[in-house]
Amino acid sequence: MTNTRHTINRRTFLKGSLAALAAGVVPFRATRAADSPTRNMRVVIPTGQGGGADRLARVFDDFWGPLLKTQFEYNFFPGAAGQVGYEVYLNKREKDGYNLLFGNMGPEMIMYALQNPPYRFPQDYQYFCRLDVDDSIIFVRQQSSFRRLEDIVAEAKKRAVNIAVSRLPHPASIGLLALGNATKAKFNLVPYGGGNPTMVAVMNGEADCGSLPVAGIVALGEQMRILGVFNDDNQLGRYTNNAPSVNKVFGTKIPPLYSSRSWAIHAEVIEKFPDRFALLEKTSKQVFDNPAYKEAYAKTGAPVETIQYGDRATCTRYAMAMVDLTNEYRTLLSAKTKG
Repeated sequence: MTNTRHTINRRTFLKGSLAALAAGVVPFRATRAADSPTRNMRVVIPTGQGGGADRLARVFDDFWGPLLKTQFEYNFFPGAAGQVGYEVYLNKREKDGYNLLFGNMGPEMIMYALQNPPYRFPQDYQYFCRLDVDDSIIFVRQQSSFRRLEDIVAEAKKRAVNIAVSRLPHPASIGLLALGNATKAKFNLVPYGGGNPTMVAVMNGEADCGSLPVAGIVALGEQMRILGVFNDDNQLGRYTNNAPSVNKVFGTKIPPLYSSRSWAIHAEVIEKFPDRFALLEKTSKQVFDNPAYKEAYAKTGAPVETIQYGDRATCTRYAMAMVDLTNEYRTLLSAKTKG
């Protein structure tokens, strides 16, 4: 577990402490000036520090924090494809509106559907602010002898091709398993526990190729070459050298496979503290209207086109669709996770 936090000023600390002593709890301020929190927001991230979720959350809170008139502190709990972090959040964090989870809905709903953890969606937690839509891709290092998707599949019909992925329960993993099943290619998916180590494994030749969401690969510039996209509508053609869709190349019917990061909260908070939740919903949406947010996002190297706000209803539909997708490909996923 890693803990990092922004500095909290003395005035904010004193206000929070006095309120706690007087009322026994630390409420959101209910003043006409600002209905904002009186202490830091605590965030659980169910992956390691320094990855895509960490990067996106920090860029976002630089603009969300001032709207809430507070700051954010983070704890990272990688493990069991995200399950460790979710269990910490749901079992060990107060249900008071000051505690949030920042997750990657796609992989973590696949994990949820496969592993049947001791919590329930949407009964126990709900996503309420989607930040992005990030298509899964197949990529190689620039020096790779694989120049096209067809080259990888042809080689995989001769031998097992090692493909680096961040974790087995992931939209990208579904894509590779479905492609291998359709073309009779042998793909050996190797989970590296995060986007950064996955990219390193491809870069140093430890893995033949990799499959991840596109934004992190685009940020590496010319070091990687994108060969294909798991989406028939590649809206990031100018960033991917117009890489073709996997379906177009092989005539497959693999559904669009993308990741979407989102803020989540205890479902109980939505019911018990509707004003607090309404404030979080309102201010988080306002971040997307700030041009400076997109500028800061672009400085990370990720395409700003991947920024796509989604409300609670949008997030819930996507999350449930990922459960349905997992069930559709459960046989392939279960065979791989047991293998």
